[in-house]
Amino acid sequence: MSDYSTNPIAKASSEGLNSNSQTSEVNDELTILRSLLLDIEPTKLQKLYERLENPQIQPEDISHMLPEAVILRSKQDKQLGEVMVSTVEEAIQASVKQDYNVLADALFPVIGPATRKAISTALEEMMQSMNQTLEHSLSPQSFKWRLEAKRTGKSFAEIVLLRTLVYRVEQIFLIHKNSGLLLQHLVTTQVAVQDPDLVAAMLTAIQDFVQDSFSVQKGDGIKSLRFGELTIWIEQGPQALVAAMIRGNPPQELRLVLQDAIEKIHLKLSREIKNFTGETEAFQVSRPYLETCLVVQYKSAGKKNYTYAWAFLGAIAIACSTWGFFTIREQLRWQAYLQKLNSQPGIVVTNSKQAFGKYFISGMRDPLAVDPNTLIEPTNLNPKVVISQWKPYLSLEPEFTTKRVEQLLNPPQTVSIKVDNNGILNATGYAPRKWILEARKLWHFIPGITKFKNNNLVEIELSQLELYKKQIEQKILFFSEGTTELIPGEVDKLPNLVRSITRYLDIAKYLGKNVQIQIIGHTNSAGTGRKNQLLSQARANKILSYLKSQGINTSQFKILSVSYSLTFQPKVTPESKKFNRRVSFKVFMTNPSK
Repeated sequence: MSDYSTNPIAKASSEGLNSNSQTSEVNDELTILRSLLLDIEPTKLQKLYERLENPQIQPEDISHMLPEAVILRSKQDKQLGEVMVSTVEEAIQASVKQDYNVLADALFPVIGPATRKAISTALEEMMQSMNQTLEHSLSPQSFKWRLEAKRTGKSFAEIVLLRTLVYRVEQIFLIHKNSGLLLQHLVTTQVAVQDPDLVAAMLTAIQDFVQDSFSVQKGDGIKSLRFGELTIWIEQGPQALVAAMIRGNPPQELRLVLQDAIEKIHLKLSREIKNFTGETEAFQVSRPYLETCLVVQYKSAGKKNYTYAWAFLGAIAIACSTWGFFTIREQLRWQAYLQKLNSQPGIVVTNSKQAFGKYFISGMRDPLAVDPNTLIEPTNLNPKVVISQWKPYLSLEPEFTTKRVEQLLNPPQTVSIKVDNNGILNATGYAPRKWILEARKLWHFIPGITKFKNNNLVEIELSQLELYKKQIEQKILFFSEGTTELIPGEVDKLPNLVRSITRYLDIAKYLGKNVQIQIIGHTNSAGTGRKNQLLSQARANKILSYLKSQGINTSQFKILSVSYSLTFQPKVTPESKKFNRRVSFKVFMTNPSK
């Protein structure tokens, strides 16, 4: 009792019971006492009172009860799942629109193995079917089977598989014994199935009919049923049974497989089978045991199963490789031909295609461009498979414009012509005056030429004129001492002089140039100045008279006399005296306007 007396809470409670005037203090003390007795904190106790006073359901309460409520509802029926289908679909759509990577990452671990397994299964079935078909395609029985395939409407491969089949478990059923309901159903590929629930109900009805109509021991059941090519084997367990629908003649060892499956299912799902109320989701775990019952066996030996199939596939692979090699090679050659065409100036490819094993190409071609057919042979492409159609057009590329200039103007070999990218025609060198005048008129008619520059083009007559001028001025005629007679051998120079002067005057007249030729007479130092002046003039007049006698118009000639000078020889020597007894020539040419 000493503990009680020292306890403040007990003391407060005692005082509160004996005093009616301090109501509020008593209530507080009672609250504290209740919290101690119920092991609840005063704040939580206060919230409990508030909850009791407010009967409305709070969201916090629903969050605690919702998971358990969903589990309980799912066990009752499928209505909750059906209701949530649309909500889940909308949630998935919203997730995909927001970020499809989330769903992709979630499905990635599943899609890969599932795809590989599906492909592996399909290839295995295809190889088996192909091998069986090839092995029996040329056998005597194959003709009979082909007729059967045509009569029944089935494929030849399907008939071959059926006739070479030893046995095949096509369907497997897991049925609840008491209710006769279907727990699980598996079917092999390429097998048409009816309603599995109806089949399970039929088997249950047959067993009930036998048990009700005949005297059988309790627990006994039908072991097998046979309908034509189909056999149904049934293996029963305490609470469920396995029914296998088999085509062909199964061995007895298959029963051991069925027994082993039903035993493992009871060991794994005994409680679920016993408490079965109609929901079959819990029996999904039994599928691996049932899959072991879906076995098949063919007559062909295992070692030779894929011999024909591999040989056939090998032949197909070789054929495809050969075809691919030649196809790719032809494509590369075709692309090389197109590339060559596109790189050629004056050729424009507008359309190219391949059809019916031939290549069709069309476009435009300048008449001066290279012949497209000559480009086929370097690419090793068969010319017979190339069908081309080219429309003519004029290319304004400089090289083609240059060719047109050469064809139209036909420039002499002494003229070099070049067309730049702006269409300007540049002509350099020497050409006859007539050609230059014609070129200045005709260049306007050449497509692509915008301007004609002939500043560096010299008339060839001018060069000839300069040549003859040089020949005339280089001619020197020497005379005897104190006379107007030419020394021996000088007369031979006169014909060449006449020829050069005649051509020079003709060309100058053709070019419209004004010409003056000076005939200069010279003497040496012998004699007086007056005498030398007359002698030099007489020598020049003699040459002038000779030229006139040769039919040369001397109106453009002028006589000059020059007395002794040391122009050529600074020192008087016998040679210098001879050199000063001479006649020389000087030629002058001016334009008419000047």
